[in-house]
Amino acid sequence: MIPTILETWVRGGWVMLPLVAVSLAMFVVGLRLVLRMRRLPDRWGSDGDWQSWVRDTSSAPPEVRTLLLETGMHRTSVPQLHRSFAGLNRAWLAPLDRQLALLSTLVAAAPLVGLLGTVSGMLVTFRALALGGGGQITEAMAAGISQALFPPEIGLCIALPGLVIAHWCRRRRHEFEAFLVRLESLGTRQIRSRTTARPVQTLSREQAWVRPEALVELSV
Repeated sequence: MIPTILETWVRGGWVMLPLVAVSLAMFVVGLRLVLRMRRLPDRWGSDGDWQSWVRDTSSAPPEVRTLLLETGMHRTSVPQLHRSFAGLNRAWLAPLDRQLALLSTLVAAAPLVGLLGTVSGMLVTFRALALGGGGQITEAMAAGISQALFPPEIGLCIALPGLVIAHWCRRRRHEFEAFLVRLESLGTRQIRSRTTARPVQTLSREQAWVRPEALVELSV
């Protein structure tokens, strides 16, 4: 099995070396993305859990409590909450977008490198045809055809798993973005409910005497 694979790679010519580099880079980037996507906060609990955690951060797990405090759930200003979530979007989504762009570039590069091998193999074949017949010429033509056929096949085999991984990571990225929007909505609702539920302070006659400006409130 292994000797056959090595023989196939050798018959592909020098283009197989860049294909190895592209496949290794795509594997590393894809693995890092998958591991990072699996650790995103939207998988820490269900929607009902997050609603209860937003209402009472003390009941949340430590990592959830830290995230809620970073978002500004304890603040009483909705604009501050929006600014906190804008920074949170940049901190979480920007690295994911950069790695997704790199993975998509590597996926697109693999078939193109394979096509480069096709061009190189065709040049070898045409050079052998120009030299005329003979046993050595036939071997050169066979080597050129191998270089023309194997690299595109290997490039496509490399690109297909990367395409599946990129699609899954892109879908998870959209799910996490929707989760952040949902969490911001829950936080805004919690702040507004806490603000409207705040008791109205009433002034007594003695307080009004100490504060003359409050007589207007009492008279009303």
